[in-house]
Amino acid sequence: MKSGFDEMHAAGAEVREHYRGYDLWLAQQPGDVMLSRREEAEVIFRRVGITFAVYGAKDDAANSENAGTERLIPFDLIPRVIPAHEWREMERGLVQRVSALNRFIHDVYHGQEIIKAGHVPAEQVLNNAQFRAEMKGVDVPGGVYSHIAGIDIVRAANPDGSGSYYVLEDNLRVPSGVSYMLEDRKMMMRLFPELFSQHRVAPVAHYPDLLLETLRSVAPAAVNEPTVVVLTPGMHNSAYFEHAFLAQQMGIELVEGQDLFVRDNFVYMRTTQGPKRVDVIYRRVDDDFLDPQAFRADSTLGCAGLLGAYRAGNVTLSNAIGTGVADDKSIYPYVPKMIEFYLGEKPILNNVPTYMCRKSDELKYVLDHLGELVVKEVHGAGGYGMLVGPASTQAEIEAFRRALLANPSGYIAQPTLSLSTCPTYVDSGIAPRHIDLRPFVLSGKEVQMVPGGLTRVALKEGSLVVNSSQGGGTKDTWVLEA
Repeated sequence: MKSGFDEMHAAGAEVREHYRGYDLWLAQQPGDVMLSRREEAEVIFRRVGITFAVYGAKDDAANSENAGTERLIPFDLIPRVIPAHEWREMERGLVQRVSALNRFIHDVYHGQEIIKAGHVPAEQVLNNAQFRAEMKGVDVPGGVYSHIAGIDIVRAANPDGSGSYYVLEDNLRVPSGVSYMLEDRKMMMRLFPELFSQHRVAPVAHYPDLLLETLRSVAPAAVNEPTVVVLTPGMHNSAYFEHAFLAQQMGIELVEGQDLFVRDNFVYMRTTQGPKRVDVIYRRVDDDFLDPQAFRADSTLGCAGLLGAYRAGNVTLSNAIGTGVADDKSIYPYVPKMIEFYLGEKPILNNVPTYMCRKSDELKYVLDHLGELVVKEVHGAGGYGMLVGPASTQAEIEAFRRALLANPSGYIAQPTLSLSTCPTYVDSGIAPRHIDLRPFVLSGKEVQMVPGGLTRVALKEGSLVVNSSQGGGTKDTWVLEA
């Protein structure tokens, strides 16, 4: 999988069919017009306040006390285009994968059947830093734990020149980035309205409606008109723009922990008209900070007594406490087995082949091939705590070798996939840059999503790291309707 797959061009520079209309349009655009559009986009994004702060957390930083450097996420003018038939297959794979992951989370907090069957080692679950013993035996509405999942997908080239999609990572706790997906589409429609009359691009603007529908559908059973809120750590959080944006788009309150209180195992928010009961909390605060009585006593970001109200079934938390046990990189290699175990199906979307360094034979292979592999901390995120062997110095490789020998169970390794490339507007003109895709999967009474997702692009030439914290940007993602 060394030679990359070009999303726009097939062999011999022939433009792929689903890009032909856009390619004809692009060829007619003067360079100065594209440059002025890029500058216009940057001005608008700055005016709207679409910035993020650099953290290493996954995905929102929990602690607003450690605010990072505010940056504008670069926006690229050239869309990533996906034909309808490819999206249909990807969507099927996403529904399958997220359904199995939700079944897994329910199982590990109840019967633990997959552990008893020997498919997932007990210690990988029970000793996982994200396993929350407080959730054992707790039933959640519909058995859904991860209501909002961000599944990171990459495409790599096959020997015959075709490309295959792989799931690189599952984000099931507080996945961020959907606001950039929505704002990127609004920006493209503002800058290039003619493109949307020439192409049948599937809409994404209804995502906030789908999100609110999902959140309302998982309210406690006795509630007919649920009150839903977004819980944010505060304005210093890296994803605060997104918290405020989604609350505003859904027409619901944005609250901080100090706005909530628990009485008689029910949650209320303070309002100018007096206390108002809260039924569903879309929380963008990590587990450890949610309830100072149950988790970190020094947290000022959550609400005392929240876990008790949750365990009593009087409020729904989205996503559920303890979902992180399923998106840890040490659990990722077992997802194909989960799909077979819970659904009786073969995976539609494949994992990237993964070496588990806690296994002595796999550790030996990794140590012998460090210069060829990508090595990741099992709890790492945001492009931090990883080694990209082919792009690393000998000193960096040797430092990782020492870290691996000291704590092999803390790492996994994967082949260095050459992520697919997409033409990207950079300072030197239009050039290929590596990309990935994060579709956002909503699970309530049904599993649904808007077509596409957030395409992230590594703006540095040759870089495989697309994370915004590492200098990556974003593109609009077009799924063409058939």
